[in-house]
Amino acid sequence: MDIEKRKQFLINFSYWLIIAAFIYVVLKYGLSYMMPFVAAFVIAWLLHVPIHLLVKYGRLGRPLAAVVVVVLFYGTIGVICFLAWLQVAAAIKQLLTYLPELYRTDIQPVLVDLFAFTERSVSGLDPELLTALDEVSHNLIISLGETISGFSMNMIGVISGYASSLPGTLVRILFTVIATFFLSIDYGKVTRFLIIQLKEKQRKLVLEIKDYVIHTLFRCMLSYGLIMCITCLELSVGLTVIGVENPVMIAVLISVFDILPVLGTGGIMIPWIVITAAAGDPGLALGLILVYLFVTVVRNILEPKIVGGQVGLRPVVTLMALFVGARLFGLIGLFGLPIALSLVKYLNDKGTIHILNYEA
Repeated sequence: MDIEKRKQFLINFSYWLIIAAFIYVVLKYGLSYMMPFVAAFVIAWLLHVPIHLLVKYGRLGRPLAAVVVVVLFYGTIGVICFLAWLQVAAAIKQLLTYLPELYRTDIQPVLVDLFAFTERSVSGLDPELLTALDEVSHNLIISLGETISGFSMNMIGVISGYASSLPGTLVRILFTVIATFFLSIDYGKVTRFLIIQLKEKQRKLVLEIKDYVIHTLFRCMLSYGLIMCITCLELSVGLTVIGVENPVMIAVLISVFDILPVLGTGGIMIPWIVITAAAGDPGLALGLILVYLFVTVVRNILEPKIVGGQVGLRPVVTLMALFVGARLFGLIGLFGLPIALSLVKYLNDKGTIHILNYEA
């Protein structure tokens, strides 16, 4: 009997492992090729309601209404992204260009004074040791200067590399825009065609999954909006206390970056702390460190509870899903994996699937 149970367990485990591996491969490697069309379908779904309203109340044909709405949508997004990219690119390039000058004017004099103080403190030691110490300090200063200059040049090269990849990005965007036009015009026909390919039971399951995922995604977005507001409030208060100018505006910008798994609050705060300390303001740097630590600790405590409460998962499970999802799939995984686990739990609780057992 035990052997049969073990065999059944191994069979079930292998079955779900193969499914998980297939989903991972598809999402990791296949999704990038299909992303323009997936994005186009999602955008067409978002624009379906305004297009329908324009057809109903504007007395326009479906194709013309779709063209008007899609052009307005992409035109607005394009202008906003272009202006934001110009500002960000100019700021990054200015910062990277300024780093070598910052080192020469602020960091190098501090290092020279530090080494001079060290030499005076050990002046009674062996002269050969003093000579070696002086040589080491001189080489270290030169090496640091070359490293910072090289870093700036490498980062400028990276930015140039991204600029060189722009044609490929534009091609993907062009395909997305074109696909959005076609899908928006024939949205009803496309969705009906996809639905009728399924059997009645499968159709109900797909529609149920769609409704649950959309509802959960909406609640998840509200959760992250709440987290961003909390982060913005914490940063505003903290930056005001330590005497930073324009604390609210800076807090808003940092809280927007905080939602990104790669950048986060640290992507802005850590370079700011380093530059502030190098510029000879240790008090402000210490204040920024304390603000950053406080915001990070509160974020890591609240995020699993808030997001987990919205998607119906335990905080520890949500924390694991957030970490693994962000590591595997970036921003998509940050939202997708908790929602996927929540969907599995929901279907299991309804009896649609039988994967999880809550009682021994």
